[in-house]
Amino acid sequence: MVLFTPKLVRITLTNVSVSDEGGYFCQLYTDDTHHQVATLSVVVPPEVPSVEVKTEAVEGGEVELTCLSLRSKPPATLRWVRDRREIPGVISQQENGKTVSVSNTIRIPVERKDNRAALSCEASHPALVSQKRVRHYSLDVHFAPTVKIVPPQGILREGDSLSLTCSVTGNPLPRDIQWSRVNDTLPERAEKTGNILHMSRLSQSHNGTYLCQAHNNYGRAADHYTLLVYDPGAVVETHSAVPFAVIGGILALLVFTVICVLIVTIWCSVRQKGSYLTHEASGLDEHGEVQEAFLNGNDASQGKKEYLL
Repeated sequence: MVLFTPKLVRITLTNVSVSDEGGYFCQLYTDDTHHQVATLSVVVPPEVPSVEVKTEAVEGGEVELTCLSLRSKPPATLRWVRDRREIPGVISQQENGKTVSVSNTIRIPVERKDNRAALSCEASHPALVSQKRVRHYSLDVHFAPTVKIVPPQGILREGDSLSLTCSVTGNPLPRDIQWSRVNDTLPERAEKTGNILHMSRLSQSHNGTYLCQAHNNYGRAADHYTLLVYDPGAVVETHSAVPFAVIGGILALLVFTVICVLIVTIWCSVRQKGSYLTHEASGLDEHGEVQEAFLNGNDASQGKKEYLL
């Protein structure tokens, strides 16, 4: 009671709660009793909602998320939002005395690209007017790792240094990255620092296929890199031999062309000589017939024949 006079009585309630709800009577005692009732209704705005993960988010599966407002009066309105778009969910309410708890549950499919995607649960209420209580949530999608070795640029020669970087993704991110050489052990001077393999003073003994492997609870992955260290002397010899190889090929082509021309020329010459011999033999046959006619003394009654000798 903060004020009491013959004409005015005033009371004040501090730290109001729902237990203060009800009718408050003001009575006037005279010859007749008079009273008035003031009904107090307490509105309970919601707190910032919480998010519960019902099922674990795994690549290729579904995740179930529940937005929960434990206490409000009247019931708060909950909605899920992603990229400014509302995600429809299943809403349920449960009375807790004079207040109500509200939940909104959604199930959404997830892929690895959805990892760290931003969602928000918004609670609106008459007591908040135009304001909202918002809980932000980032998707945690688990997926198997991927591995990729970043190769160096250019040709590696004896005496050079080499650093191979193994780029690894995954959720959870693999902590143990393994370097190895296929069918052989790592060189003695190879240094492993996390996802980097460093080798100095390269030689041909470093040649081989190097493997980077990583794994987590959802799978494993690997990538390989084939190292070929060149001998500088062999590289120079190879480059100097290229012009000679080109010249040798041109000479071989010219020789082959000349041989083909000679073969065609000889074949044509032989064919023409054979045709001459055939005509000469035919002339000899006709000459024999003339001699035989002369020796037999054939007269002109058998017909006149002319022979060209």
